[in-house]
Amino acid sequence: MNPINIQYHKTKIGELILGSFDDRLCLLDFRYRKMRTTVDDRIKMGLKADFSEHSYATLIKAKEQVDEYLCGNRTIFDIPLLMVGTDFQKSVWNALVKIPYGATSTYLQLV
Repeated sequence: MNPINIQYHKTKIGELILGSFDDRLCLLDFRYRKMRTTVDDRIKMGLKADFSEHSYATLIKAKEQVDEYLCGNRTIFDIPLLMVGTDFQKSVWNALVKIPYGATSTYLQLV
């Protein structure tokens, strides 16, 4: 069974946790948040895997792209994503990734 590879990453907006599974990013969130355990458990259950703290190419690339974004040098990400959630959650997330950089939207506009 493949693990969910995780790494922690300190940025100017706070410390992040990043996770990858089968060469796709499945987690990018703040390390310290109220729902941390709930989010982590949902991903672990959905992938039937556990966290393993390892450096991995997908995570290295994700950290670089996050840093570039936070410095204002990136507007588009090209990391393959693995969305772990309900069908409704996935449909919302797929709509969210289609919103162009700098644009705003509402849930009503997404439907």
